[in-house]
Amino acid sequence: MPPVPPRRGAGLGRGARRLAPVALEAWRRWQALPPEEKERYRAMARRYADRGRTVGGGALGRVRNRRRPPR
Repeated sequence: MPPVPPRRGAGLGRGARRLAPVALEAWRRWQALPPEEKERYRAMARRYADRGRTVGGGALGRVRNRRRPPR
């Protein structure tokens, strides 16, 4: 009989156990920040997202508008 392939989610438990303490510490630090610092980080994230949309939109527009060579 051939060997049984590993299950798709076999490593998820270990990954979750490794990620949980990091996520918990990040949440704890976020909760400890003063409101002004939280707003500063939110504004930074908003600027990054807007920039990503404009840069990505330009690239997508170029791809959509390019002419394909005839077959």
